[in-house]
Amino acid sequence: MNDPVDALILDLLESIGPRGRAYSEVLEAWKTSCPRLPVWEEANTRGYIMRSHENGMGPTAVLTSAGRAFLERARLG
Repeated sequence: MNDPVDALILDLLESIGPRGRAYSEVLEAWKTSCPRLPVWEEANTRGYIMRSHENGMGPTAVLTSAGRAFLERARLG
């Protein structure tokens, strides 16, 4: 993994985890003022994460199948 954005996306996906995480927590932890490292936006563009609404939990950030596959490839790699 030579691309620094890929490494940061991997960190983001790992922080969300397999069960998801409160959307507001993820945005707070991953907001950035650096336009050259738009980690959240790039992960969305690649289709790795999505916003979900779980019963009683409110908005949640969850990994898509593409996001889980990216994590798996990174762990094997």
